[in-house]
Amino acid sequence: MTEAELYSVYKGVYVPTFVHPPESLKYYEEFTFRPDDILIITYPKSGTTWMQEVIPLIVSDGDLTPVLTVPNWDRAPWLEEQRAIQLNLEQRPSPRVFSTHFHHSMMNESYFKIKPRVLYVMRNPKDVFTSSYYYYGMASYMVNPGTQDEFMEKFLDGKIMFGSWFDHVKGWINADKQESILYIFYEEMIADLKGSVEKIAKFLGKSLNPDVIEKIAEQCVFKNMKQNKMSNFSLVPEEYMDHKKSEFLRKGIVGDWRNHFTEAQEQRFNAVYKDKMKDVKFKFMWD
Repeated sequence: MTEAELYSVYKGVYVPTFVHPPESLKYYEEFTFRPDDILIITYPKSGTTWMQEVIPLIVSDGDLTPVLTVPNWDRAPWLEEQRAIQLNLEQRPSPRVFSTHFHHSMMNESYFKIKPRVLYVMRNPKDVFTSSYYYYGMASYMVNPGTQDEFMEKFLDGKIMFGSWFDHVKGWINADKQESILYIFYEEMIADLKGSVEKIAKFLGKSLNPDVIEKIAEQCVFKNMKQNKMSNFSLVPEEYMDHKKSEFLRKGIVGDWRNHFTEAQEQRFNAVYKDKMKDVKFKFMWD
């Protein structure tokens, strides 16, 4: 099926209509934040699921119950998805944990007024591309990616779900400095998960002892998350996600793009990246 059949255009970017119907987008627009809300904000395939495991464990002081009994889409729901409407989020006790893939410019009026806490996770766009390619191939509500060359052109042009990676990242790293944002890299979490948990906990005002940090990091190691049916998306019916084509949690590594890019594709990607990021002063781990 085509983009016109599967996607809607919302604030200038594609969103899959199946999971983002008009009523859920309206719900988000009218949503009221609290100052102690915690927002996990990512471009898709940048570490959202990982954060949806880490943050609830920090909030619960290392109690594993939330991540072993509640699906990640309910414990840290996407505010723009249809599921959010059903969850009585207004009644949830603080601190509430939410996820969104929205660009900075797409955030609602309440966000800019209240300025809740944000964890913005970034990942090497080449790995984002590679992970996205497999995801598009297994999810029925997304346009089939076609060949890797075809999908690369769409990715570089921002003609995919949630638009341009470049615009998304530039929008968030240039956000108002008064906003309460912690920038963290997927690569940083891979290199030192315990250190990352400690850094995130400190940002959230949580003082956790070393044993709790160790326990959280152990639960959030990729192989353990992959076995957790509340986190690995295996509960999603096969008609929507075909795990025989590709697992949702596939490899969880840094640099997998090197196993997939041809030399020509790497040169093409590098040229576009250099052009689109030429004025960015922010220091990325992969540069």
